[in-house]
Amino acid sequence: MKQYKPSTEVDFVVIGSGAAGGIMAKQLSTAGFSVVVLEQGGWGKYGKEQEYNKDEWLQRNLSDDDRLMSDPSKQRNTFRRNDQSKAAPGTHSYGCVVGGGTVTYGGSSWRHLPYEFREASYDHTIPSGTGMADWPVSYEELEPYYTQAEWEMGISGLRVDSPFLAPMTKDYPVPPMPLKSSGALMKTAAAKLGLTVVPGPLAIISQGYMGRQGCVNCGICSGYGCQVRARSSSAVTMLPLAEKTGRCEIRVKSYVREISTDNSGRVTGVVYFDAQKKEVRQKAKAVILSANGSETPRLLLMSKSSRFPDGLANSSGVVGKYVMFGNGVVANGLFEHPLNEYKGVISGAGVVDYVPSDPKRGFYGGGRMTARGYLTPLELGLGGLSPDAPKWGAGFKQALRDEANHRMTINSFVTQLPVETNRIDLDPDVKDDWGLPAMRITMSTHPDDKKSMEFFRQKSIEILEAAGAKKIWAPPVGESRGGAHNRGSCRMGNDPKTSVVDKYHRAHDVPNLFIVDGSNFVTGGRNHPTLTIQALAFRAAEHIIRDAKLGNLRSKA
Repeated sequence: MKQYKPSTEVDFVVIGSGAAGGIMAKQLSTAGFSVVVLEQGGWGKYGKEQEYNKDEWLQRNLSDDDRLMSDPSKQRNTFRRNDQSKAAPGTHSYGCVVGGGTVTYGGSSWRHLPYEFREASYDHTIPSGTGMADWPVSYEELEPYYTQAEWEMGISGLRVDSPFLAPMTKDYPVPPMPLKSSGALMKTAAAKLGLTVVPGPLAIISQGYMGRQGCVNCGICSGYGCQVRARSSSAVTMLPLAEKTGRCEIRVKSYVREISTDNSGRVTGVVYFDAQKKEVRQKAKAVILSANGSETPRLLLMSKSSRFPDGLANSSGVVGKYVMFGNGVVANGLFEHPLNEYKGVISGAGVVDYVPSDPKRGFYGGGRMTARGYLTPLELGLGGLSPDAPKWGAGFKQALRDEANHRMTINSFVTQLPVETNRIDLDPDVKDDWGLPAMRITMSTHPDDKKSMEFFRQKSIEILEAAGAKKIWAPPVGESRGGAHNRGSCRMGNDPKTSVVDKYHRAHDVPNLFIVDGSNFVTGGRNHPTLTIQALAFRAAEHIIRDAKLGNLRSKA
C-alpha cells in the first residue's frame, strides 16, 4: 500500500472509510489523485483479510484492535432530552473499522422515493415545529447515481413497479435473497389484509458477483463481518480498488481532532492522534469529511478557530442541528411450527403500503415494515425471551426450547421529523479517552413521530395475528433515544444561512472542505440512509474530480 509522509501535501484527506468515505477514496484515487484515508478503527479481527470472527462471546469482548464498533467507554458520548436536562453517559456507537458501518449493517438498501426529496412542497400536512425543507437535489438528478451505487457496490433485489417504490431505470445486478419463513408468513398475512410485500434490496449478494462469493446463509449476519465477502461493504468493494491504484493510503487507528485552516479560511490538512496517541499533522490540498452523521458535526465544532469561532463551516449555526437517528418499532410473534429464522440474512421481505404519509391517520409520517431479525443463541438466552417467560431454572430452559426456533420479528423503520433542537454538540464537562470534548446528543420526540410509531406497532400486531402467531408481544412506544441511522446534522442547501454545504457537498464557508455522508440529509426519508449516502457520494466525487482537474479546489468555480 502506498505510504505518504505527513509533511507531503496530498491532494485529498478522506476522514472515514464507510459508506461515503470508501467511495470517495476509490473515485478520487482512480481519477489520478493522491489520497490518505484516516480511519478511527482498525482492520477488524484477523486484519486486512477480512476474516471476521463469528464467535458471539468473543464479539462481545473484542480488544481495541479487533473491534468493529466504537467503544462508548472510550469514545464517550452523553445524552439528554432537552437543554434543561443534565446530560448522562450515553451508549451511542457507530462503525469503527475499515469499511465503517457497512461492515456490520443488515444491508438494507432502499432508495428514497422521488417525493422524499421535496416533502416540504409536496405535502402540506407537515406539522409545525419541524425543519422540513426540500433538498437542493432531485430524485431525477440522483437516479443515475443510485444505479451506479447498486452496480458498483453489488446490491441484490427485485425491480418492482409500484407506487410505494422508487422508479428504476435498470434492474439490480443480482437477484434478491431467497424468501425466508418470516417472509412467507408475511405474504400469507398480506394476502388476507390486502397489503404489498416485496423482497428487501440488500447490500448482500445472493450469488457470485465481481469476483466475490454469494451469501452462504451462515446465520450470523448483522453485527458481524462477512467472512465470505458477500456483504457489499466498502472494505471489500471500494477500498481494495483504491489501494490498487497505488495512490491511496489507508491509515488505521487515526483519531482526528481538528481540520486545520489558514488565515484565508482554506483547509490545510488535519491533525490526528495515531495508535500511540501521538499527534500527527497531515497536509492536504482538500479534505473530504465522511465521519458519519454524529462524528462529522462533532469534528467541525472541535475545529473552531479565531476565524471560525462557532466551529468550522458553521456561520449558519446549523452544524449539529436537525440530527435524525431514525425511529423504530418492534413486534414479535411465536408460531406453532419451527421457522428456521436463524438461517440466512437478517433483513427479509417488507410491507411497503404504509411508506407514504396519509392525513387520514391523523399525523405525518410513514415507514416500512420488514420481516427482520433473529436472535443468536446468546442474545436469546441473555434477554430475548418473551416478557412473561421464566428467567431461571427448568422453566427458563423449557422457554428456550419453545421459543428459540418459533419466533418471527417485524421491525418497522419509521419517519423521524427533523427538529432544530435535536442536535449534536460538545459536552462541556465530559472528555473522551483522547482528552477531547465528548459528543453530546440532545433529543426529544415530535408528537407526530410518537403517533407514527404507535400506528406501526398496531399494524405489526395485525400482521402477526393474520400470519397465525399464537403469542404476540410488542414493546410500548417511548421517546426516541438514537439509533444507527444518524443523519441530517450538516444539511445541504442553496442558502448558506440555513445549510452547511451546497448541492455538491462543498462547505459554504470553506471552499476546499467537502462534507459527504449522512449528515447532509435534509429529511430522513423512511429511515434507511445507506444507499442514498452512496449515491450522493458517487455524485459528489464526480463534481469534485471535475473541479480539481479545473484547478477549482481552493475556490468556487
